[in-house]
Amino acid sequence: MTETLPMPSLRLVPKSDDLLSAKDFKSDQEVRWCPGCGDYAILSAVQGFLPELGLKRENIVFVSGIGCSSRFPYYMNTYGMHSIHGRAPAIATGLAVSRPDLSVWVVTGDGDSLSIGGNHLIHALRRNVNLKILLFNNRIYGLTKGQYSPTSEQGKITKSTPQGSLDYAFNPVSLALGAEATFVARTIDSDRKHLTEVLRAAAAHEGTALVEIYQNCNIFNDGAWEPLKDSDVRDDNLIRLSHGEPIRFGKDNEKGVIRTSDGHIKIVHVDEVGEESIIRHDAHAKDPGLAFALSRLANPRTLTNSPIGIFRDIERPSYDRLVREQVEAVVASQGSGDLQALLTGGDTWTVS
Repeated sequence: MTETLPMPSLRLVPKSDDLLSAKDFKSDQEVRWCPGCGDYAILSAVQGFLPELGLKRENIVFVSGIGCSSRFPYYMNTYGMHSIHGRAPAIATGLAVSRPDLSVWVVTGDGDSLSIGGNHLIHALRRNVNLKILLFNNRIYGLTKGQYSPTSEQGKITKSTPQGSLDYAFNPVSLALGAEATFVARTIDSDRKHLTEVLRAAAAHEGTALVEIYQNCNIFNDGAWEPLKDSDVRDDNLIRLSHGEPIRFGKDNEKGVIRTSDGHIKIVHVDEVGEESIIRHDAHAKDPGLAFALSRLANPRTLTNSPIGIFRDIERPSYDRLVREQVEAVVASQGSGDLQALLTGGDTWTVS
């Protein structure tokens, strides 16, 4: 007979004296990232947020691939695994399906997840496995010291592209939406409040939640996201998405997003078209068309018109839940199976 394990309760709980603290999630390992790396801010935000889940540390798992970001499990006082280059989603899938009592998180980088690990990522997304994937995007290969990555902008000069990259950059949010992901969001390492809000929403979601985090590599790609961080210009470049709210931005909220007569979206000045013409963001729309269009607004070189926030958050049964229901249905109708009969039945033959 199969054993049905309880699902973890991911309902965020109010603070109390019984809850763990951020300190409880800090391991005894020395954190070995370069001074000033954006990974420190993300680590601190995650450690500060996890107590809100109300879960025991032994019911939380972090699985990583290879890269600077993939050292993450060492620094978390939970279970974890530093796995194989690009294969973290595959390993985490097996864990999530077989252990529904665990909260499973994947930590990966733009090179790890979008190059050698691209296939594993898109299939985890389309299956809607109950994983929370944190994709650290610094637009460079940091661990191997400065080669261009799948998210490096065209023309990027690096050690491996001395004349400038000829590749068109991957857009992780567009990729996830194209793979029919049920939860897709983007945030920034230095915006602790926004990062934590997105993590809360991702944790509460059933299925795969992809969170792209713009993260600074101050050694090999310093300032890659500066137009979105500099207080003098960020309000003119950042589009903060909020479900149900008009999509407006700018220092005086003077700019907005409209849909044109040919079905596309574009940036306008609100006083020229009127407030009623501005699109209201719908993160729960079944059709990902608007979310995808929003993901294409940003200029990959200048970073103008860059949306952050939750692009899509819809309900669909998770893959692991469907697997368990399928197994339970078979057991209920046919009884427990005979593994040996399965292995030796069907298309088998004996070699003499």
